[in-house]
Parts: sequence; C-alpha cells; structure tokens
Amino acid sequence: MCMAPEERPADQRPRLTELRLSAFAGHRGAGLPLGAVTLFAGPSGSGKTTALRAYEALARLAGGAELGDVFPDPVACVPERARPDAQHRRGFRIGCTADGPEGPVRLDVAVQAEPELRVVGERLTGAGLVLLETALRDPGRPAVQAAWHTAGSAPVTRAPLPDDRLGTPMLPLRVAGKTDGQRQVLAAAEQMVLALRSVVPVDPLPGRMREPVPVGSGRLAAGCDNLAEVLWRTRGDCPRRHGRFVAAARAGCAGPVEDVLAEPYGPGMIRALLDRGEGPGTEFARLGDGELRYLALALVLLTGAGVLEADPPGEGPVALRSLTVLADGFDRCLDPHQRAGLLALAAKAGLGGRTRCVAAVSDGSWADRADGVTVVHLDP
Repeated sequence: MCMAPEERPADQRPRLTELRLSAFAGHRGAGLPLGAVTLFAGPSGSGKTTALRAYEALARLAGGAELGDVFPDPVACVPERARPDAQHRRGFRIGCTADGPEGPVRLDVAVQAEPELRVVGERLTGAGLVLLETALRDPGRPAVQAAWHTAGSAPVTRAPLPDDRLGTPMLPLRVAGKTDGQRQVLAAAEQMVLALRSVVPVDPLPGRMREPVPVGSGRLAAGCDNLAEVLWRTRGDCPRRHGRFVAAARAGCAGPVEDVLAEPYGPGMIRALLDRGEGPGTEFARLGDGELRYLALALVLLTGAGVLEADPPGEGPVALRSLTVLADGFDRCLDPHQRAGLLALAAKAGLGGRTRCVAAVSDGSWADRADGVTVVHLDP
C-alpha cells in the first residue's frame, strides 16, 4: 500500500472538469465546474445530492452498468414539470467533460424514463469532431443506431448498439483502431472512461462505526462501518500513512492522541480505539458523531484507492488513473476546525491528481478562498 504509482503531472491524468445537468430532476441547463476538490454548497433542496447522484450514475455507466441498475427509479430523475410528448415519452439529459492528454472530450447522454427506460441518444465529441453519436431510430427495437468517426475509406462506421447501456465504454470492442480517425475515437473513449471510473461514494455512518466488526477483506465500505478492520490492516501495511492519519486524528479529536489502534475483541472480531498515552484508551464507541465522521473521511483521503471498495479501471496505465471520492454531507456533524482540517487534507490529496474529491456541504462560505478548492453555490 505504501508504493505510489509512477508520478505523472496532474494535467496528464484524465479528469472531469465539468458536470452537465441539462435536464435532470430539479436542474435545467446547469454546467457545474469541477476541480481537484469541489464543494457543491447550498441549503436543503438546492440539488447538491442530485448532482452527486448524476456524477455517480455517469461513473457507473462508464463502467458498463445497465441503465436499470443505475437508475432504479428513473422517473425521479425526470425534470420537474416535464411534459410527455405525443408518444407519452419523458426523460432526462446529463453529461460531462473530461480533460487530459486528448484535450477536452465531451459526453452527453439522453435517457428515456417513460414509458420504458432506454438510452435514446449519446454523443462523444473531441477536437471539434463528433467521435460517436447514437440515436433511437426504431422504437420497436432494443437498440440504437450508432455512428463513429473513421476517417478512412468511409467517413463513419455505422452499427447498432444496445439501448440499455452506454456506447462509449463499448468502443474498444467495436473499433478496430486501423485508421487515424479510429485511433482518435479510441483515445477519447479511453480518456472519458478513465476519468469517470474509480468513483467511490463515501458517507460515514457513526452509529455503525462504534461496534466491533468481523475480520474481512480490509476494504473500506461506503458507510465506513468497518473502519476498525481497515485500521487493523493499514497500521501494519503502511506505517508512513498511518503516521499521517494519527497526526490528523490528533488535530481533529478532543484530548491527547498518541495512536489510533485496532485490536481483537472476541473471536474473529476487531474494535478500534484512541491511545491516549495513559490508561486503557478511548473506544470508538465513546466518540461523538463528528469525531467518527472526521476520522473516517481523513482515512479515506490519506489512503485513497488502497483501501476503498473500488475496482480500478483496466483501460489505461496505472500512472494515468485517479480516484474520485464523492462525499455527501461532507461537513455534517463537524465543527469548524474539523471541516477545515479535512478540506486541507483533500486539497493536498488533489495536488498530484491521484485523489480528487467532490462533496456536498450546507454552507460553502468558509471554503470560498481555500487554495485548490472549487466551491459551486447552488440555489434552491
């Protein structure tokens, strides 16, 4: 876990620079800028969680997931007051821009939610060219007609693609890569998929983090309820990172902190505690919600993909991969000192481009001038 991948400049790592909610739930025509650390800020009902949900949906689709798994309630994604057309169809549109070695690459997706869930349009563009475009030509068939850039004896290649998933991640299986145009399509698709993959939603649940947990894989769950088990692994695997985590715990927890420990607690079980230097230590069961959320998010930001339940994409070299942490309620239960400390950790993690953070906060005024942080204020 201590071994870092080959260092590359952050601007060579594919990364999302914009999330577009053209028509999604309460958002219309919204273009949200994304940086190494991005905070969606606004009161309840402003669409912060919706934006994170759209980001996660694009990431899952880029990984090849089916629409039905990504959108179990697609009607909830249809814009408010959207009226059906003559065929009783309603839907939504989302997209993003990924920057990297190929320059800005745009992906825009139109999804029909009613009367049945299906992709009805997809467009991948880069360098001023439409590299992939799909459209629903025959509503009676479970397919869309796709056309991708070839620039060979024929300008485009046409073929049907399934209407229940994205076409962009399928391109490596469909495009031969024999012409310059085809290689351009493959490079753009790879950049988009790499930028979107390895997204991990994290929302620490203090109520679950207080209990002893069974020994398992050592991979941190989205709710961070198995934090004690992950600490058991990270403390032995990487003393350097564990030392940084202890320093963060010392800065964000009340009272002295000499170490953060995990120890056996009954057959096959592990519990976590703070070593106070004297006495038996403080079990996590006695810590407040703010301290537990702070510790969990700090561990995520300091360890990254090494411990999270994320499958790294295999479409590109390790040096070009990055991890994006999605954190709803980033500031929930935290005091000003704790939230400032976490933001500093996130900004430092984002410097090299390997770990990015997109989070939702109720009020972003405290972070408006923070270095390396993009604050996007949303209105209800």
